[in-house]
Amino acid sequence: MAGDRHRAGGGDRPHRPGGAPDALAAAEALAAGHLVILPTETVYGLAADAADPAAVARLYEAKGRPRFNPLIAHVTDLAMASRIARLDDRALRLTEAFWPGPLTLVAPIADASLVCDLARAGLDTVAVRAPAHLIAQSVIGALGRPLVAPSANRSGRPSPTTFADAVAETGASAKVTLDGGDCAIGLESTVISLLDGPPRLLRPGAVTRSQIEALIGPLAEAGADAARSPGRLARHYAPSAPVRLHAVAPAPGEAFLAFGPTPDGPMTFNLSPAGDLREAAARLFSALRAADALRPTAIAVAPVPETGLGEAINDRLRRAAGYVG
Repeated sequence: MAGDRHRAGGGDRPHRPGGAPDALAAAEALAAGHLVILPTETVYGLAADAADPAAVARLYEAKGRPRFNPLIAHVTDLAMASRIARLDDRALRLTEAFWPGPLTLVAPIADASLVCDLARAGLDTVAVRAPAHLIAQSVIGALGRPLVAPSANRSGRPSPTTFADAVAETGASAKVTLDGGDCAIGLESTVISLLDGPPRLLRPGAVTRSQIEALIGPLAEAGADAARSPGRLARHYAPSAPVRLHAVAPAPGEAFLAFGPTPDGPMTFNLSPAGDLREAAARLFSALRAADALRPTAIAVAPVPETGLGEAINDRLRRAAGYVG
């Protein structure tokens, strides 16, 4: 069904009506089992009611997403998160510092009725975050319970950071589509596992390793907890063209993702002429899409430092190229 920017039809009304008309329409659509495209500060998401297995199944189908890949439950705040996850002192320190924001915590499930088994990929844990975007917050608040909202792209494709790209990818599956402008961060959230033993970095993102370690100590590598995180497929965020990393310059026929001062070219897209990692993160997925639209023989990518936010950028680039390491 084509997207509707206004009122969604049918079904149970959300628990807490009110707020912007578009947010209420989206909440009504979610309560009725439909899908919704909405913005967050990271990327655009394709949302479903986290408690509704049929809606979550439709979401997996719309994305072509493997069902062993768990989804993140999006909440308004710590109070809602504590209804679905058992959060320890480490989680409280992190949420106080970084919520709402681009940080996802994986913790033991507290109430499985609010995040269905399918959304959790059958695991006894749940991934949870509070997005820092007024529209996303308004929709979750109007629904009154968590929603799941993986990136609104077909599985494996670059995540959409603009409304137009989100609608082009999965808009035909959404009952309501909400335009919140371009996403401010442009990379999916950092994911941290807070289970028994040391905290583990499952996916790097805008909240950096050093910021987290300053609050809860050293982060271990993902290890066996990797399967508890979304976005861990080896080939992920990928354009149609092959991706070649650590390129000094493009070969004939290649598009080029530059970083830092670089001469302009007809197939060159500079992630940040100033070498700013935050700017590069915000531009990464849109640049991959724009380069891919030129149908190059490959997309060559200049080296990006691994420090700070560069860890997350390089993680996405390695997965776009089809490998991790």
